[in-house]
Amino acid sequence: MLKFHIHRILVCAKGFTFTTLKWNPIVQLQFLKFEFCTTSRSFVVPYLINNCGFSQENALKASLRLRFRGPQKPDSVLSFFRSHGFSNSQICHILQKAPRLLLCNTQKTLLPKFQYLLSKGVSSLDIVRMVTPAPRFLERSLENHIIPTCEFVRGFLQSDKRMIHLLIRSPKLLNESSVTPNIKLLLDNGVTHSSIALLLQRRNQLLWSANLLKTVEELKQMGFDPSTSTFSMALLAKRTVGKTKWAEKIDTFKKWGWSQEQVLLAFRRQPQCMLSSRDKINAVMSFWVEQVGFNSAEIVKAPGIFLFSLQKRIAPRALVVQFLISKSLLQKEASLTTPFILPEKLFLKKYVKHFKEDSSHLLKLYEEKMSLENDRGNPCS
Repeated sequence: MLKFHIHRILVCAKGFTFTTLKWNPIVQLQFLKFEFCTTSRSFVVPYLINNCGFSQENALKASLRLRFRGPQKPDSVLSFFRSHGFSNSQICHILQKAPRLLLCNTQKTLLPKFQYLLSKGVSSLDIVRMVTPAPRFLERSLENHIIPTCEFVRGFLQSDKRMIHLLIRSPKLLNESSVTPNIKLLLDNGVTHSSIALLLQRRNQLLWSANLLKTVEELKQMGFDPSTSTFSMALLAKRTVGKTKWAEKIDTFKKWGWSQEQVLLAFRRQPQCMLSSRDKINAVMSFWVEQVGFNSAEIVKAPGIFLFSLQKRIAPRALVVQFLISKSLLQKEASLTTPFILPEKLFLKKYVKHFKEDSSHLLKLYEEKMSLENDRGNPCS
């Protein structure tokens, strides 16, 4: 039927009429739309290839979302980006991620956003660094999304300077609509402003992730208090490590004699221990149990040990501890993990210099091991 109507239109264009058929305005509209789309696409595809550096495949895909029949508007967009310091390769990257920018009015859509960022202290070079990896925020409303998001984030970081530094590092924050709702969700569940500031600065990707409430509830059931700083670290760990790897790490701890309850206790004490790789966990446990002869359960008291370098911290200090134990210089009730978590100066004061008769020997043991391991290096350090 559609082909028949199109044929009739073509015949009419040559001066013929079908007096016995009634003209359907809906069919006419469909045909005109089809004709426009076909003509538009025949211009868009070569334009994207020749002017924007698109491959033919990407140009064909983008042309499904773009409608323009002349170069005036897209040319103005290319000119705008070039005048603001973007290279041709950067412009190509931007338009492949956000091709609809080619349809925008540069003076009404792009310029005000650039001016806003400049007014907040972002340099022209930093704008290039922000836009190139995450150009879709330029499609968002300045008044309804970009400004409110910036002001909301600024409220946690307490200064324009910190906010701008964050946005330069993580411009995708301006792309996502879920950032503000997720932060409000955390606040409603008792997470503090300081913890949210920490998440923004350290791993803000989780603030636009889906099903955040599910993880919050799971951590509460594990015994975490949302008002503590430990909660944000636990949230980060739980969202960073996938289910499969999480289960694998629990199995790794169990292989060294920990129970499920001990794994949970260690996680509550130092959530970042679950960010350690299985290789790192195995290396530390192997050294602790098989080389030094300590009980693996001791580390449950201070799971932060997994965050330290095996070669540059744990091994050198273990030599000192072993010597002190052999000389009965450590009290039996003393925690074996304490020497490993103390800062350098305090460790030397309490476990080396404190034992005046043996301090020279202890210091030599410690420094020689440090020197040896620094020369050797280790991927699991």
